[in-house]
Amino acid sequence: MDDIAKTAEKIRGGDRRALSRAITLVESQRSDHRSRALELLEACGTDRQALRIGLSGTPGVGKSTFIESFGLMLTRMGLRVAVLAVDPSSSRSGGSILGDKTRMAYLARDPNAFIRPSPSQAQLGGVARRTRDAVHLCEAAGFDVVLIETVGVGQSETMVAHMSDLFILLLAPAGGDELQGVKRGIMEIADMIVVNKADGDLAPQARRTCADYSGALRLLRKRPQDPDGFPKALTVSAIEEAGLEQVWSEIQSLSEWRKKSGIWDESRQKQSMYWFSEEVRTQLLEKISTDPALSQQLKIEEASVARGDTTPAQAASRIVEQFAGLKNA
Repeated sequence: MDDIAKTAEKIRGGDRRALSRAITLVESQRSDHRSRALELLEACGTDRQALRIGLSGTPGVGKSTFIESFGLMLTRMGLRVAVLAVDPSSSRSGGSILGDKTRMAYLARDPNAFIRPSPSQAQLGGVARRTRDAVHLCEAAGFDVVLIETVGVGQSETMVAHMSDLFILLLAPAGGDELQGVKRGIMEIADMIVVNKADGDLAPQARRTCADYSGALRLLRKRPQDPDGFPKALTVSAIEEAGLEQVWSEIQSLSEWRKKSGIWDESRQKQSMYWFSEEVRTQLLEKISTDPALSQQLKIEEASVARGDTTPAQAASRIVEQFAGLKNA
């Protein structure tokens, strides 16, 4: 990637290989790679927008099957679909399986689709640290829809709401109990609840589950970003490709309403401000960690906190004060 301008031109021309290499660059944690990644993101521009759909669900609910069936339906309509799938990383080795292309074999071979699995790298929020940058690159490459599949671990999935235009929560029939510990936070941000596996013997149970969640959604406080009838619950069978067209129709209806009401642009502005604040925090912490004097002081303060000699807040204040003193010197 010696020529940033040429790479950006290839990405904007829809070159999938250039897009893959660019995402690898923005995900790199090397400082020299980061500076080049920022240049590339700037060169790609911000004039293109895709429909960003966040999707989460508990393990085994059929997220990959749903995304593949849903994505294939969209590509048959002539739309270009990018899937950014985040796999959990091992807390010991840091490794990830990254098996999404294997689980979505048909979609992976579709010329109008792009699948990119990324490790979470122990990042909280259900998404990888640079997922938002990857979304930006997919938009620059001209994709119409970007599906962001989260790790699927629970309440921390709410982070995906800060980078998507709408959020779908995928559930399995009789899945009420499995969400008892997390559903309050995640249901409050869901624009649509989709009960999967509504086929065969599970079909009646899927309809009952859908009815239960429809009732639960009506009890939640109405949000200003919703038209009448939203959020709502629907049933689908990803394996039989039943109900997918209705899901897409509801997504389009909600998106159009939000665009006409100005909520779409307002939401994107708020998301940009949120990630600006997050980036400032992240970069400040990196500066502290890489400065020799501060890094040494950081180890001293960590040991002091571990011994119980000082509180975490007091130790953090001393680090910040030393950082400010170095910058003012």
